[in-house]
Amino acid sequence: MPGTKISDHRKDPREPPPGKPGSLPPGIVRDHRKTGIECIFVLMLENRSFDHMLGFSPIEGTDAVTGKKTTIHGLKGTESNTFGGKSYTVQQGANNVMPVDPGHEFPDVLVQLCGPGAVYLHGGAYPAINNSGFVASYVHSGGTGSPGEIMKCYTPKELPVLNALAREFVVCDNWYASMPGPTWPNRMFAHAGSSGGLDHSPEDHEIIEWETSPGGGFGFKNGTLYDQLNQAKIKFRFYAGDDFPMVAGLKGVSIFEIRDYSEHFAKDLQSQSLDFKYAFIEPSYDVLNHYRNVASQHPLANVTHGEAFIKATYETIRNSPVWAKSLLIITWDEHGGFYDHVDSGKPPQCVAPGDTTPGAKYNQYGFTFEHYGPRVPAIVASPLIPKNVIDHRIYDHSSIPATAERVFGAHELTMRDSFANGLNSLAQLKTARTDAPKTLPAVAAESMALITSAPVIGAASMVNPEAPVKGGNLPGILHSALHQDLQISDPKDRPAIIARVQSIKTRGDAMRYMAEVQQKVRPRRHPTSTSATRRPPTGPSRSPR
Repeated sequence: MPGTKISDHRKDPREPPPGKPGSLPPGIVRDHRKTGIECIFVLMLENRSFDHMLGFSPIEGTDAVTGKKTTIHGLKGTESNTFGGKSYTVQQGANNVMPVDPGHEFPDVLVQLCGPGAVYLHGGAYPAINNSGFVASYVHSGGTGSPGEIMKCYTPKELPVLNALAREFVVCDNWYASMPGPTWPNRMFAHAGSSGGLDHSPEDHEIIEWETSPGGGFGFKNGTLYDQLNQAKIKFRFYAGDDFPMVAGLKGVSIFEIRDYSEHFAKDLQSQSLDFKYAFIEPSYDVLNHYRNVASQHPLANVTHGEAFIKATYETIRNSPVWAKSLLIITWDEHGGFYDHVDSGKPPQCVAPGDTTPGAKYNQYGFTFEHYGPRVPAIVASPLIPKNVIDHRIYDHSSIPATAERVFGAHELTMRDSFANGLNSLAQLKTARTDAPKTLPAVAAESMALITSAPVIGAASMVNPEAPVKGGNLPGILHSALHQDLQISDPKDRPAIIARVQSIKTRGDAMRYMAEVQQKVRPRRHPTSTSATRRPPTGPSRSPR
């Protein structure tokens, strides 16, 4: 693989060499030590970089590897970008709501990391990185107000929940987005150690192709983590903050495996005999309301809503019977266009999953997947982890399936998760701590001075019903709706449903269709009678969880 060499003497032993699942090149040691972890929870939020959320948090703690005192790799306060002949330095204090959604597609991230004019050659190495184009990219994406908006970073007082968790448990300051691009392919690495070659947000014609392929849904050559857990007879659950979780678009995932977070999560965890060992939690995206009430921390939503969701999730697990044997992973799918500096000057190279090749189907830009994207925040909480740890080791979203595979004895999916650092090694305590807080600090009060007014809460393409449906994550959410619609509808209606979605051209069309699907989905997720939970004749073979 270009730019990567198998060697016993790598400059950074944290960076894994290429290989194949199940075979370890010299110098790689996979940690399978038995721990007390029996249940893993994963909460993945949206579109925030490490510096944007924690760069100005002066957190000190114990190094996860050396045991010595260390500090997080945050900001000095002098980092800057130049645009239009003016320098824009990182600033303390960020708005609760962004005026626009900063660009974060593959070409946007290329500019952010490599500067305006950067070119990525199909199938080639990623250009030299200097983190110089964040402001230029923000202006290009329609940013209003000061071009330096994208350089603003939160203070600890603005994000008290996140900072409390970072100081109490483990903060990972070298956790990277799995590829330098948008939400959809990055999230796939958490489910499959790969994006199946996808290096862009889904397009409308692609979601139709996925749903008309055998089995329906977005699939992977080696399947997903959930396929492996099924083989290992490990039960799992999905919890959704709203009606269109992204996981619902995966091949093999049934609507009957997805539970409503608000209705079921706390209730399920109070059971003395929990019947699952892995849970993937998605916040609300509120796409039908232009993200206004979203809990995912999407830039167009109030960041405090996400803080409240994190707080509720942690406190529910902390005060449940399963806490003593649990591991909670909280991270963000990608950086969302926000500034991040990285002490080394650039995100490192990495191992390609190996299940696709540049130029394969859905590989629009010919990306090789041998380079991480920018850093994102990541917190790991467990009573089996010592207090106040800082982990400088390299992680990405494939560390999520890697951790589950090593804890539960499931097989690796791709080269990426096979050689990823797992989080199971952090659980070093034989006896669970009893001093972890049962409650976290209150969410910061919403400051109206920092909340952008409604008329500019989204870019024109987000709120204009006549704007094309292409672009951004709307087609992906539309895919979630379509995949669920086909599962719960009569098989004879399938051709009409496919034709309906094929005819969608504008955001308004998409919103109307999704609103209709929402009314069909909710009775299944909030059943009021036995008949409402009945499986459709052509439903997936998995039994409901």
